[in-house]
Amino acid sequence: MTTHHTDFTQRNTAIDILRALTMFVMIFVNDFWKVHDIPAWLDHAGRGEDFMGLADVVFPCFLFVVGMSIPFAIERRYAKGLSGESTIGHILSRTLALLVMGAFITNSEARLSPEVSYRIGIYWFLMVGAFFCIWNQYPAAKDAGRQRLYTVLKGLGIVVLLYLAVTFRNPEGGVFGARWGILGSIGWTYLVCAFIYVFSRDRLKYLIPIWIVFVLVCIFGSRMNEAWGNEALLALPRPNFYNEMLGILHIGNGALPAFTMGGIILSILSTRYVRLPAGKRLLGLGVIVAALLVAGIISRHFWILSKLSATPTWIFYVTAIAVLTYAALYLAVEKGKAHWFNLIKPAGTATLTTYTLPYVSYGLADVTGIVLPDWFTHGFLSIVNCLCFAFVIIGLTALLGRIHLKLKI
Repeated sequence: MTTHHTDFTQRNTAIDILRALTMFVMIFVNDFWKVHDIPAWLDHAGRGEDFMGLADVVFPCFLFVVGMSIPFAIERRYAKGLSGESTIGHILSRTLALLVMGAFITNSEARLSPEVSYRIGIYWFLMVGAFFCIWNQYPAAKDAGRQRLYTVLKGLGIVVLLYLAVTFRNPEGGVFGARWGILGSIGWTYLVCAFIYVFSRDRLKYLIPIWIVFVLVCIFGSRMNEAWGNEALLALPRPNFYNEMLGILHIGNGALPAFTMGGIILSILSTRYVRLPAGKRLLGLGVIVAALLVAGIISRHFWILSKLSATPTWIFYVTAIAVLTYAALYLAVEKGKAHWFNLIKPAGTATLTTYTLPYVSYGLADVTGIVLPDWFTHGFLSIVNCLCFAFVIIGLTALLGRIHLKLKI
């Protein structure tokens, strides 16, 4: 380990707001499945479509925020005197938690076979309840009895998850499997990039080339557009050692770790040059955004803009959006306007709680049979519907936090 020179002891409020804003939009777009006639610019683009809607921006932006948080989290551990070994253990435990939660959520998206003795709503209730039993941020145990209670609750949560996994059957008769979904993808990407940071720390001379490598993996592995033959630059016969190693390391085609590594780099730059005048910092961010947009414009001549295909164009444009949004939020904080975002603040500090609570709502609808009136699920009112849902979920997150119910890994 090397001695770092960047001060991560001061909290970066703009990162918290960016995380909250990203999570708010994620809850908003994730609720589209229950409504109709959503405008194309809000929804996901189809496979092979040269287009990017708002829903295609949210997940990579969250990966970017994960990257921005990594240096702060790891350096604060070192500042407290915690060892590198304990930090690696912490990274592994966080990854495991994300993988487990991701697997239970993603398997449930196929719903349940009629042969299963309980409804999907019950599955969601038990799943979220188990998550809180295991990963709740319990208050400090002041006596042995309370500590035993916490241990019992964690054990109960594990038993419930095991029961759900063993009894799960999807409508096609399939059993519970390694389907990671969004949380799992975040987990694998976090693992790769956090490990890289542990060994590189804030040395940009290593981190920037690593980001370039991830982008190059995407460039060489992404299928080009029809004008360029509709083939990847590196179209190796499958199976092959190169692609198998990318799979083993959970790098994929490089796009997802590129977002997180980009967040790490921006976090270091923002912290290292925090003493510069605000105008110079914003100018630097503007130069980064401009460079990314130019790269996106150039790459679109060779690859389509697609989340599903995870093209280089998608990397450049979304990273530019993430940096630009961070710059705007940083300026708002500098101007003393952080309070503008107080309404969604809980989504930035209790992110996992915010992400899992919608499944309680969906479970309640399934068990009770209560559904929204049809007129509230079409057109403009469907957007209002999903916006209201996102605000309600964040409000519930805040209320649960007040009674010490908050997922923390």
